[in-house]
Amino acid sequence: MPTNLASNFLVPNGTFLVELLAFVLMLWVIAKWVWPRLNAAMNARQEAIRQRFAEMEQAKADAKAAEENYRSQLAEARHDAARIREEAREQGAQIVVEMREQAQAEAARITSAASAQIAAERQQVLAQLRTEVGALATDLAGRIVG
Repeated sequence: MPTNLASNFLVPNGTFLVELLAFVLMLWVIAKWVWPRLNAAMNARQEAIRQRFAEMEQAKADAKAAEENYRSQLAEARHDAARIREEAREQGAQIVVEMREQAQAEAARITSAASAQIAAERQQVLAQLRTEVGALATDLAGRIVG
């Protein structure tokens, strides 16, 4: 019977038990020391990736907020520029009106001064003409009489 037991593949032999014990020992060593380290490294890597994604989302939100801020400042600057242009246009029109009024006042003053001067010269010429006409009339009367 011993030959029959040795050739039966269902009965475990010594080599199989040693191999099974080595396999179980290797599984226990892997489960005890290797697997926790691998699991911790994978968890750390996953956490680093999550953190990078969170940082990317925060940077994206910050960039969007900065862009909105830039756009609002740009719109405000455009509005201010339009307001300044309108004020300059109004000031220019006001300056033109003031200069026109000054020119008209100056023209009126010059016209008034010229009219006064013309009137004075006219009075002077009339007085001179009367004097000359009187002298000529006296001279003519003297010639006629004399």
